[in-house]
Amino acid sequence: MQVCSQDDVQSVATIDVPPPTDFDLDSICVQTAISLGTDPFTFCDIPPEDAADVITPGLVATAFRNIPLPASELQVQPANGRTLVNFATNFFTDTAPFDRTVTLLGQRVDLHIVPSGFGWRFGDGQVLTTADAGAPYPDLRITHTYQRKGEVAPAVDTTYTATYRVNGGPWAEVPGSVTVPGEPVGLEVLTATPVLVGY
Repeated sequence: MQVCSQDDVQSVATIDVPPPTDFDLDSICVQTAISLGTDPFTFCDIPPEDAADVITPGLVATAFRNIPLPASELQVQPANGRTLVNFATNFFTDTAPFDRTVTLLGQRVDLHIVPSGFGWRFGDGQVLTTADAGAPYPDLRITHTYQRKGEVAPAVDTTYTATYRVNGGPWAEVPGSVTVPGEPVGLEVLTATPVLVGY
């Protein structure tokens, strides 16, 4: 079980990808082609003899940054949109690794994309950063205890990293990471009221 604290604050919706400065092509033209979903080899009018061996980590990082990445769907337990003050509310998501293939400079580039980090925003000012996606009850791995009643909107942000290979070659790390913010989920925090029952 992990418990959040005020010291776990981390910014979200960030992209940590270095600019593609390690190849001698026009980086603006290449980035424009990738953002349009067009092969930079054709879009930038690169001669075939110049295309060999120019797939670099920086170029792949630019392609990775432009791939639409899914936001994680936050699951909360209890699952009825309500929880209690001083109760360990459970949070988890089920985002899984996936593969994408892109064509860069006329060559096939396979990407294996992994959700490697999660930024939990609990809606009351408390946050937590983990490599764990949490799990459903009874395996309580990501929990948060609300201290006061009211409406909150928790969310989970997902940081993706990736590896790549060119034309079926060896796998290598893609520089940097991309963080995708998640949609908030409505949650009402209530206080329990004791009730006397006669027998």
